[in-house]
Amino acid sequence: MARHRHHAGPPALKRVLSLSTLYPNAAQPRFGTFVARSLEALAARGDWEVTIVNPIGVPPVRFGKYRALAEAAVDGTEDGVEVHRPTFPLIPKFGGRFNPALVARTVLPLARRLHAERPFDLVDAQFFYPDGPAAARIAEGLGRPLSIKARGADIHYWGAKAYGRKAMVRAAERADGLLAVCEALAGDMAAIGLPREKISIHYTGLDRNRFRPLNHTQIRPRLGKELGIPLSDDDLLLATVGALIPRKGQEFVIAALPGLPRARLLLVGRGDDEAKLRSQAAGLGVADRVHFTGSLDHDIMPILLSAADLMVLPSSSEGLANAWIEALACGTPLVITDAGGAREVVTSRDAGLIVGRESAEIATAVRDLAADMPECEATVAMAERFSWEANAAALAGHFDRLTG
Repeated sequence: MARHRHHAGPPALKRVLSLSTLYPNAAQPRFGTFVARSLEALAARGDWEVTIVNPIGVPPVRFGKYRALAEAAVDGTEDGVEVHRPTFPLIPKFGGRFNPALVARTVLPLARRLHAERPFDLVDAQFFYPDGPAAARIAEGLGRPLSIKARGADIHYWGAKAYGRKAMVRAAERADGLLAVCEALAGDMAAIGLPREKISIHYTGLDRNRFRPLNHTQIRPRLGKELGIPLSDDDLLLATVGALIPRKGQEFVIAALPGLPRARLLLVGRGDDEAKLRSQAAGLGVADRVHFTGSLDHDIMPILLSAADLMVLPSSSEGLANAWIEALACGTPLVITDAGGAREVVTSRDAGLIVGRESAEIATAVRDLAADMPECEATVAMAERFSWEANAAALAGHFDRLTG
């Protein structure tokens, strides 16, 4: 009697429902781009189908930036990823405590409907607060395993508030696996009571086609023209990339400038500290050497980082800053504080120097590196292990372990 052979077809695609309040939208195209790149790279692999829910908080009265945000709450398929953007009620400045419940209440009906159409294998949160506690409720509602990722500010800022810490600990107990962007952050998570044995390290990725050394001779004039700033090859060009907020420490870089007469500083980013920083620069007599570029298009960043001599970022806390890795990939050494995963990135002088969070130390490190710059190739090599492909492969492996 003839035997029938059953040919196994390709394995069924697994499906993840990823919750991320940190995600680019039409009103904030640069917001959480690293989350989008990671999940797009996962979707591109072909073993996990990715659905994003990006809840957007909008207050009852939609004024100023909130009107633009409300208008940006549109669904669609973006770079191979299905994106849903429901709005949840936000109380500006005071809503932190209530956001997880409000996000969950908004998202759960949508999650149930999508799950009924085509079941998910896993629920994932891309930020620990408010996403983690909200995702825990959604995973519970769908009866699915849960993964939560920590990035830095979520643990350091919300973990310092009793209600935030309590909600994160509860969510972590419910989770099947946790991710941290560096070893240092995993230690900080354990310190606030999150279970260390559930935490895996998940390093950031990097777009190597975009972030690479652009060494041609006209790079500074080109950047100067683009930004409307007179840049000369004699300038010691420093870049500080990050939101203009106290945590990023731009004030310490400005305070170092009187001791660095050749230095010109590009502050890339927006934030509430801008007026204070401008007045500090004026008070120190260095306003003509401090340039506020605002948020820059992603295509200009490799030009800026390649043109800069050093990337200086004296943060008080970080996870593992994407700006560090992007600078190294462009051949630009770092002067950074011992925050988050700094020691996992600056493992030799080729990557730059780690300094205390004070202007004198910053000035000394800048002078030291400027006097004897590492070879560009050696600096680029320090970013070698970071890519979105490696990031996606690690994420797929983590999700596979949680779903069996």
